[in-house]
Amino acid sequence: MIDYHLHLWPHSDSSVWFKLDQIAAYCDQAAAQGVTELALTEHAHRFVDVMSAVGPFWQRFGHEPTSPLMAEYFDFHARNSLEQYVTLAQAAKDEGLPIKIGLEVDYCRDQMDVVSSLLAQYPFDVLIGSVHWLGTWQFDDIDNEVQMHEWTRRDVDQCWADYAVALDELCASNAVDVLAHPDLIKVAGHNASKPADFWDLMAESAARADVSMECSSAGWVKPVAEQYPAEGFLDRLVARGVTFTTASDAHRRERVGERVGDVAAMLEARGVHEVASYTNRQRRMIPLRAS
Repeated sequence: MIDYHLHLWPHSDSSVWFKLDQIAAYCDQAAAQGVTELALTEHAHRFVDVMSAVGPFWQRFGHEPTSPLMAEYFDFHARNSLEQYVTLAQAAKDEGLPIKIGLEVDYCRDQMDVVSSLLAQYPFDVLIGSVHWLGTWQFDDIDNEVQMHEWTRRDVDQCWADYAVALDELCASNAVDVLAHPDLIKVAGHNASKPADFWDLMAESAARADVSMECSSAGWVKPVAEQYPAEGFLDRLVARGVTFTTASDAHRRERVGERVGDVAAMLEARGVHEVASYTNRQRRMIPLRAS
């Protein structure tokens, strides 16, 4: 099995990243869960290089009450060097660790070409894409009362519709190989009145762009208490021939590979016995479970 969604947080000194022995410990935890490939996929927005390229896009939405929050968020997070991160990931590979050099590419409306051009300069194995904000609203920031209050002010079906549009643009950009937590819009537990309508739209976007889809255990520990994607969404993806990766979206070592066996069982129940592995952004299919 593979886990193609692992974040590496820097030390308290944000200019210093994890060391090789710490990445090796992550790999050991993965192996204990039956994971044979581990992709390091820190968020692109944590790097000054990326945020310098896209600029303060949140200023285009100055009328939104969440704009100041987004400015504060990026001021805190965008402090690290993409070059240092990639260098560390490459060193881990060179040491023989089962690492893929990856990045979680955050959707920025109308700017994915800029992001893609920057990332093309680096030796990434896999780029996973995600939508974490609509305008300046970080709809999945479940620990922020202001962001969560927005759910009470907005029409939930329209939120899902806006998310589907954003996901479609991300797919069509050819900037990513895999879609992370594809129905993340459900994370706070606000479901559309007819979610199947949006599952169809998002499944068609993925199939049209020929991107793989992440099947992740991370949603089980969120308010929605459901894996990504929902089972009805998963059925639609399988029916359209979309390929998959497995993931735990781990933010700390003990969560690496968490419940990946349950995720694999869901795929196997639908006749999926291979997953997508990536090297130099080229996909090849490998057995879902090691023999």
